[in-house]
Amino acid sequence: MRAVPTWIDRVHDREKVEQCIYDIAFKPDGTQLIVATGNRVLVYDTSDGTLIQPLKGHRDTVYCVAYAKDGKRFASGSTDKSIIIWTSKLEGILKYTHNDSIQCIAYNPVTHQLASCSSSDFGLWSPEQKSVSKHKVNSKITCCSWTNDGQYLAIGLFSGVVSIRSKSGEEKVRIERPGGVPIWSICWNPSKDEHTDILAVADWGQRLSFYQLSGKQIGKDRALNFDPCCISYFTKGEYIVMGGSDKQVSLYTKDGVRLGSIGEQQSWVWTCRVKPDSNYVVVGCQDGTIAFYQIIFSTVHGLYKDRYAYRDSMTDVIVQHLITEQKVRIRCRELVKKIAIYKNRLAIQLPEKILIYELFSEDNTDMHYRVKEKIAKKFECNLLVVCSQHLILCLEKRLQCLSFSGVKEREWLMESLIRYIKVIGGPSGREGLLVGLKNGQILKIFVDNPFAIVLLKQATSVRCLDMSTSRNKLAVVDEHNTCLVYDISTKELLFQEPNANSVAWNTQCEDMLCFSGGGFLNIKASNFPVHQQKLQGFVVGYNGSKIFCLHVYAMSAVEVPQSAPMYQYLEKKMYKEAYQIACLGVTENDWRDLAIEALEGMDFDTAKKAFIRVRDLRYLELISSIEERKKHGENDNELFLADVYAYQGKFHEAAKLYKKTGNNSRALNMYTDLRMFDYAKDFLGSGDPKDTKMLITKQADWARNINEPKAAAEMYLSAGEHLKAIEIIGDHGWVDMLIDVARKLDKAEREPLSRCAYFLKKLQHPGYAAETYMKMGDLEAQVLLHVETRHWEEAFSLVDKHPQFKDIVYVPYAQWLAENDQFEEAQKAFHKAGRQDEAVKVLEQLTHNAVLESRFNDAAYYYWMLSMQCLDIARAEKQLEMLKKFHHFQHLAELYHAYHSIQRYTDEPFSSHLPEALFNISRFLLHNLTKETPLGISKVNTLYALAKQSKALGAYKLARYAYDKLQGLRIPARFQESIDLGSLTIRSKPFHDSEEFVPMCYRCSTNNPLLNNQGNVCINCRQPFVFSASSYGEEMPECPGEGKDRRGPTTPGGLNRCGTTCTQNKPDAGVPVRGGRRDWECTSGWAICDHRDCRGRFLRQPAGL
Repeated sequence: MRAVPTWIDRVHDREKVEQCIYDIAFKPDGTQLIVATGNRVLVYDTSDGTLIQPLKGHRDTVYCVAYAKDGKRFASGSTDKSIIIWTSKLEGILKYTHNDSIQCIAYNPVTHQLASCSSSDFGLWSPEQKSVSKHKVNSKITCCSWTNDGQYLAIGLFSGVVSIRSKSGEEKVRIERPGGVPIWSICWNPSKDEHTDILAVADWGQRLSFYQLSGKQIGKDRALNFDPCCISYFTKGEYIVMGGSDKQVSLYTKDGVRLGSIGEQQSWVWTCRVKPDSNYVVVGCQDGTIAFYQIIFSTVHGLYKDRYAYRDSMTDVIVQHLITEQKVRIRCRELVKKIAIYKNRLAIQLPEKILIYELFSEDNTDMHYRVKEKIAKKFECNLLVVCSQHLILCLEKRLQCLSFSGVKEREWLMESLIRYIKVIGGPSGREGLLVGLKNGQILKIFVDNPFAIVLLKQATSVRCLDMSTSRNKLAVVDEHNTCLVYDISTKELLFQEPNANSVAWNTQCEDMLCFSGGGFLNIKASNFPVHQQKLQGFVVGYNGSKIFCLHVYAMSAVEVPQSAPMYQYLEKKMYKEAYQIACLGVTENDWRDLAIEALEGMDFDTAKKAFIRVRDLRYLELISSIEERKKHGENDNELFLADVYAYQGKFHEAAKLYKKTGNNSRALNMYTDLRMFDYAKDFLGSGDPKDTKMLITKQADWARNINEPKAAAEMYLSAGEHLKAIEIIGDHGWVDMLIDVARKLDKAEREPLSRCAYFLKKLQHPGYAAETYMKMGDLEAQVLLHVETRHWEEAFSLVDKHPQFKDIVYVPYAQWLAENDQFEEAQKAFHKAGRQDEAVKVLEQLTHNAVLESRFNDAAYYYWMLSMQCLDIARAEKQLEMLKKFHHFQHLAELYHAYHSIQRYTDEPFSSHLPEALFNISRFLLHNLTKETPLGISKVNTLYALAKQSKALGAYKLARYAYDKLQGLRIPARFQESIDLGSLTIRSKPFHDSEEFVPMCYRCSTNNPLLNNQGNVCINCRQPFVFSASSYGEEMPECPGEGKDRRGPTTPGGLNRCGTTCTQNKPDAGVPVRGGRRDWECTSGWAICDHRDCRGRFLRQPAGL
């Protein structure tokens, strides 16, 4: 940091007496300077210090001036107790007074309210107010300052108190400084980045303190060693300038750390101000001196590869990783004078010491530093360099090597001033240094060697140096901005380039360097011409495709494509060198160009690596195939080049090379694959007919792929590819064309004819399909066609002529009938097809469904049909198992037929049966349910019906038995109340049954109980009872014959239960009911056997079945 005087002026009165400069204010745009001196207000031009105009309006000394933030007006305050408001045109427009002399004034930065402070009070004025609101204070006011938001005004008092007031004048916070030392200057930090408002307070106890808006002190007081008279912040609040009795203006950080002196004066400094948004500072002194300085902040930094360390805010060091953009801040809290960085070491020189840091780990991306050593000595040096174990200090002609403990190990004395020094690497503790002198000498020094090695000497002074990675070449920028490149071993000048201010070798490529100058970046590869592009700043490093550029105070990594040097190598057919350059960083198009050029140049290795970069699988497959062919002994480069041309789209050149090498088929395949059929025909000429046919076929394939199916089908037909043509015709539904093809085909071409028939059938033209099958002579296909299309009559007619197809017709026919609910016809069809199992299965499923749906009458019918089916099978095949099934299904038919009446009685509101019939049916069912209960038949319903009817007919004992049985069963809710009531009321009835309902055995004349545990047989003779199918009310006598079947045919000639053949079945007129009554029941469902030994009754087919 250094201060450069821009202009200086000294103010005198008419008698040449020096006038003290009490206050200064800048116009917000920085173009004018308002100065309070004597009884005048002076206006200066800040650019050159010209006095624009003196303003007279006060009668006594002017102590203070202030400019409004909007730049429209400024104010001045004087010991004459008055405040004058001036316009930016330097015209006075308003004046108001206080009771005492004016000490300080300040404009609100937001509302433009003016605070004017006298010795005993302060006033608040704004253009909108008609009067000034004034507030008394108990001590003399010395200074004041507004916060950034204009909400609060801080007032410094002679009593050592800081009073923070609202913009209405009310005191909010009071800060009482210890000792009561006068507060002489205060200022709020104008930074907008701070989270809270910070007030800097300087008192004549020679202390600098910082406070928050709440009154809480920040940190400790800082000793100044002088009496401060003025304090001012830079516009962004990063620095403070302060002056006073030490006759100089000093620069401080925002935390109060002194950085240095701006300018020494001959008398006390009463005021100092920073020009808005700049690094200019103006100083006003007691002897009338006005000095205008420019503050120049020098760049303190260090660079090693991709790590850049630089000074920030004068006291901090920021280490930036240029690749990952990571940053770490190291707070030193003192002025940072020098920075050096090398590998994992970082050296920071402070005014009284040097700190040496190291990385926590060896990770290249680690950014955590810790203090390794501390050298508590004051050093003066021009340049600082750090190595793994040493510090190198440069002071004019002398180089000193220090250990990290501060011990000087060796020293080198040069012939001339040292202009440049750089660490070029080496083993730890034995690193090499590259040193450039003002006399043009370039040396290499090893830190463990006391003798310097002269590399070369040139006539001009060295400005910048760099050595290539192989240590074979040296690049030098001299004082004439010329970049010179030498061969170190021969000392030969290889080339030179003008307009250079810095140079750097590429750390990843030996033959590439870059240099900057004149606003351009220059990249040079080998001996090729320089490639230029615009770039602001200095080149300090070159790594791969990244160039590290320092512009003003910022370091940036610029990504530079290496396209230009790569193409320079390609022009010379230097493919491997071009690939090395491309690896540093080029665009994808550059990679592709490199790959193509190398491929055409037959450098397959380079081409392969380049195509891998762009992930071009097509060319990689080509290269792989060429390499395989070369392994198998094929070495015709012209043929390889033809393949390359074909891949590149240079088809005619490829065809010429194919023809030249005798590979005409490859050229033909290439043209046909590319659908260039005209070129293929021209290439083919009048060749082999097979090739012509192949060409037509490929053209048809192409027409098919481009969605021109009709043309493709015609081409296939002309080429004899009937199947492909038929597929296209059939897929598009062209029936007429398909019929025409089928009729033209020979009957020996079965596969094409079969596909024609298939598509005709699919397109709903079974007649033409049948015609095609007939042409082929395929009878089975015709039958299957009729079956699939449900043309049963045609199918049956063919079966009549060809019985061998019976199965493939009748089985689908039966299935179709079953699907359409024509089960009886389906059964017949199954019979005809000889599928007895299927017929039985259909009936079983129907029966099961009827039971599940509570259609018990239908279930009885289906079981009867099942029994007849089983009887037929038993007669035909003499199967005993089927005979057992016949008896079982007959039994189930009787049960479901009987339960149908019970179910209707319990589930429907009305019943068509008499109580006696329901009574007898219930008994019949219960006698047959002693062993097992068929699916769907409910014992609860049966017992419920029996209980109700027994109670109604006077069979009380049986009713009580039924109710007792019901209590042990799970009763539906709808019967619960009725059953509970019946169970109670039956207890009031006699415990016996009416005798008229007691059954009698016709064989042994034994009276049987109403409920018999042995079932429907006599308890004495075990003779089974036979009941009427309509009322189940009269037990029929059993025939004493051998036959066990109770049911017989209903026509003469049938088999009776006695085993004889009826000659005539006589319908029974009726059966008298026992008990003395002559009621007759219709028993038309029964027949009487006319055999002389039998005369028994047998059951006809039940009514309705």
